[in-house]
Formats: sequence, C-alpha cells, structure tokens
Amino acid sequence: MNAILTFLKNFEDPDLKPIRSAKIARQKFIEKTPEIPLITIEYKGATVIPRPEHNVSRQQVSENALKVVYKLKKEGFDAYLVGGCVRDLLLGREPKDFDVVTNALPEQLARLFSNCRIIGKRFRLAHIIYGRDIIEVATFRKSGSENPSAAQRSTKEGRILQDNLYGTIDDDVWRRDFTINALYYNIRDFSIVDYVGGMADHKAGLIRLIGDAGERFREDPVRMIRAVRFAVKLGFKLHHDCEQAIHLNAHLLASIPAARLHDEVVKLFLTGYGVQTFEMLRHYGLFEVLFPAVEKSLSVEEGDFPRMMVINALQDCDNRVAENKLSPPYFLFAALLYEPMLQRAKDKIGKGILESDAYFLAASEILTQQVGHIALPRHVTLAIREIWNQQAKFDFRVGAKPSKLLAHPRFRAAYDFLVLRAQVGAIPMELAEWWATYQSVNETERRKMTQPQQQPKSAQPKKKRVYRKKAKPATVLNSEGV
Repeated sequence: MNAILTFLKNFEDPDLKPIRSAKIARQKFIEKTPEIPLITIEYKGATVIPRPEHNVSRQQVSENALKVVYKLKKEGFDAYLVGGCVRDLLLGREPKDFDVVTNALPEQLARLFSNCRIIGKRFRLAHIIYGRDIIEVATFRKSGSENPSAAQRSTKEGRILQDNLYGTIDDDVWRRDFTINALYYNIRDFSIVDYVGGMADHKAGLIRLIGDAGERFREDPVRMIRAVRFAVKLGFKLHHDCEQAIHLNAHLLASIPAARLHDEVVKLFLTGYGVQTFEMLRHYGLFEVLFPAVEKSLSVEEGDFPRMMVINALQDCDNRVAENKLSPPYFLFAALLYEPMLQRAKDKIGKGILESDAYFLAASEILTQQVGHIALPRHVTLAIREIWNQQAKFDFRVGAKPSKLLAHPRFRAAYDFLVLRAQVGAIPMELAEWWATYQSVNETERRKMTQPQQQPKSAQPKKKRVYRKKAKPATVLNSEGV
C-alpha cells in the first residue's frame, strides 16, 4: 500500500500539470483546435475586413468563448462573436464578457450544450455556463414588420414587448442598436463583417444608431441611456440625429418597467464614469425622468449645494471603482435623494408636524416615489433609511452613545455620508474630524473624548429644566376639623 502511495505521489502526468497562466491555457487550446475548413459566405451589402486590416486577434478571445464557437462550427452552424466584445477588442480593451450569435435555435443549443440554460421572455437567449464565466449565445433575429405574427408584439408607441423572430446574419444586423456594436468577428478566417459602417464610426469615435434614430428609441427607450453610457465610457460623441431623437423621446423612459431601469442605472453610475454621466443625462433631459424629485431639488438649489452633494457622491463612487473597491448602490441613492427628503421634511415641519414624524414620513414618501421610477430592493431602501437616521446621532458625543453608534453595522457608510455632508458645508467639518479621531484611537482615549469637559458646548447635552409642582397651601381646620 505504501509503495502505491509513493508511486502516486511521485507520478507526474504532463497532461495533468497545472497551466500557469490564462494566456498559456488559451494558446494550448488554440493549438489543439482543428482547423475549420474555409467556406465562402456571401454577405448581402456587407464589407468584409480581412485579418491584416484590423487588430482583433483570436489570442485575445476567452477560451470558453472559443469553445462555444468551435463546437457550433463543428456541428454545422454559423457562429460569430458580436457586440461589445468586438468593439472593445478593436479599442485595445479587455472585454468584460463575450457574446456569440448563431443560426442555431435555443432548443438546439440546449441539446448541444449540457451546461446551457435558456433565459428571457422578450428575447430568448442561451447562457453557456463555465463556472463563473457565462457565454451568452443568441439566435439570429429579423424584423417582424414584413411578417407580423404573435412572435413579435409592441405597444402603440412602438416599444417592442416580445421579439423571437429568427433569421439570418443579413437580417440580424438591422435589429442591433448602434453601428459600433454591429461588427461580427468570423472565427473561420478571422475577418470582421461590417454591414452598417461600424468600422468607420469606430475610427471617428461616433455613437450612431442603425436606421432611424427616433424609431429605434421608440422601439426600446432604454437605448437612450445606453447611448449616453457608451459615449461617456468610450469617449465618443453622439451623432446629431441621435442627439435630436433623445431630446424628442426622453419622456418615453417613463414607460420602461422600474425593475429593468434599476440595472441600467447601476451600470450608468457605478462603473467609474458617474460624474460625466450625470452631467450628460441632465443635458439631454433624461435625468429628470429617472429621478424627478432630485431634478426638482436641483432646480431650486441655493449656493449650488444639492448639485455639489450629488457630484461629490458620484466622484467618491468613481474613485472607489478606480481603486477596485466596492461601491454599494445604497450609498449613491442615499446621496441623490437626501436633499429631496430634507425639503419634504421641512415642508411638513412648517405645517406643524413633529420633527421626528416629519423626517420619517418624508423618507417614506421620497423612497416610495423613487421606487415607482427605478426599482430599489428592500435591503437597499432599508440601508438608505439607516444612513439617514444615523446622521442626527453623530451630534451626541458624550457618554456611551458614541460607542453604541460605532458598533452599528451601517456605521461606516453613515460616517462616509457625514463626511460628504461636511465637504459641501452642510455641517461643520469639526464634527467629521472628531469622529475620524474617535475611530482611530484606543478605548481609553475614546472614554476621555466622550467626557463632558472634553466637548465643545455644541456637543454637550443641554440640561433639561426641571419643573417642580407648587406646594398646595396648608389647609386650616376649624374647631370641628373641617
């Protein structure tokens, strides 16, 4: 038995040795992949850019994406890399994910890949799952305008509700949104297929819609905020037709389900370009549709305070993304909605409502109103409330209250919010500095800091006036004791 264990311990199979890097793994996979026979494909009205004329290399494509494409080709299907991955590779960036498009139907994909999951109602897609890596595969689609059927449904405004009409690559390109996202990378000969001038727009740094801009935005109003996101992220400019169409159709964003807008807004503000995105959304009238209460508070701002509060919060989020730190959505939403909540509370206090009740009601109303536009999960709204509620508690720096506040699970977020308020002059910077010191010292020093004599007068609790009942006058009894 010992001999067997010794043999297994010393045994080294060269095929089982761990591969030291993803680059080597990809290279080994490519070398083992059989060559795909070249087949001449005619693309109607497309320009084919051969490999020597572009900078996209198969070496840059993820191993799992190559597995999917090669397997589809081997089974006799057409398959291309498409969309953001091709766009990013042309820009010399590392794609976040890889999307594949094919003529295989979702049901066929489910049979071909045991690790396949079919998702979506509006668009049926296949997710090929490799651990944490998911390759999204879509079937070629075509427009339903020529052959209306139950497979495509839309609203009276033109927004498409369901779209599962399948076609060819020649049909598929016209269903995509922007020209720079409609470039197909062909793994057979490593060429790029361009139907709509996407390569030219790529070189010009231009965001342009495929087809009539107004019609495309009416089909899916979310494309308007996607246009802004791509322009900011890539450093591109919006085509003038795109700009005009956004101004005319911005109001249509209100018809989009709030749950869908939540995901889009997170992409807008929490991917490292929040400040630029905020300014651009306001310029095109999109921000007021997404955050009507915030826009209202910005329109009546005094001394640029509400705007700077938002700008500083977005800049903080951008900095955290640049440092590869998490930037929780609840912190940003707390900053965005804080001024509207304060204004609503002041209105209620002016009407005679108790201060504590006024703030509670104002928070409930503002959050409920915002959830109607952009869905916020319950844990997010609870976190926002906790951050807001703790702001008043930072004023108490005597006794055991500072220690209790420090132990609160949401203390760090609440403290960061306190600093944000101090930066825009809403509260004295001295208060934020005191709490910064309190966190950094040991327990003995903390006890000293919370002694009454160590506090400025503003931090010491006011002595409550004690009202004593007046003594009743002595009762004089008559001779009969009455």
